Amino acid sequence: YRLVPEVCFPEQFYDALRATKHFLQPDVLAEYSVDPSRIAISGDSAGGNLAAAVCQQLSKDEHLTIRPKLQALIYPVLQAFDFNTPSYQQNMNMPVLPRYVMINYWIDYFNGNYDLAHSLLINNHTALDVGQALSFRGRLNWTSLLPSSFKKNYKPVIQTTGKAEIIQEIPALLDVRAVPLLAENETLQLQPKTYILTCENDVLRDDGVMYAKRLENAGVEVTLDHFDDCFHGCMIFTIWPTDFSAGVQTRNSYIKWLDENL
Repeated sequence: YRLVPEVCFPEQFYDALRATKHFLQPDVLAEYSVDPSRIAISGDSAGGNLAAAVCQQLSKDEHLTIRPKLQALIYPVLQAFDFNTPSYQQNMNMPVLPRYVMINYWIDYFNGNYDLAHSLLINNHTALDVGQALSFRGRLNWTSLLPSSFKKNYKPVIQTTGKAEIIQEIPALLDVRAVPLLAENETLQLQPKTYILTCENDVLRDDGVMYAKRLENAGVEVTLDHFDDCFHGCMIFTIWPTDFSAGVQTRNSYIKWLDENL
């Protein structure tokens, strides 16, 4: 998919969707000797976002004759609704993805204004007086979606009065094609068997854990593969001189699940 700043959302989503639909054509699958009953959609980090969003879109396409058997999401970024989940609070200054960097990535993706970064950080865009956000609040209630071991003693950050103009300026903040964690239950029920890998030392940990819980609540078979001693992006560190145990163990666990389920 094409990258920012040359193109911004929703072009990356459409690039990934077009490529996937092209690949799923019977003649293309035959050209590459692919078994149409054994196809998975997978991605890590921003790729996990696109994989989840594309999978949701495909599930609603009534004309699709071949569908993915699985989706596998590696420390995916799935929401821009709440930048104060326990993992965002716990890991706000954690390399390689501190909170302010993640917020700037979202602004880049949406071609927004960096001046909004602080308001996003304190959840002004989803304050109680921002009417557009109200219908989504129940879909991202981490106090009910996260286990107590992840919630710890962190408290929700919900502003009473915020800035509705942020959503007006960047409506994509609530667009499920960009933030698939906010999808409605009817869409989640259509998702295939799912693998989600999360790392403790990662602001995005709770995005994956909440998505796993919402999918599970919707009746989808989900494997949540959580690593207490790993960090965002660790799976790329598998080759000397950065052959870290975090990279090796996450990669091996991911491949093992695919071997057993695909």
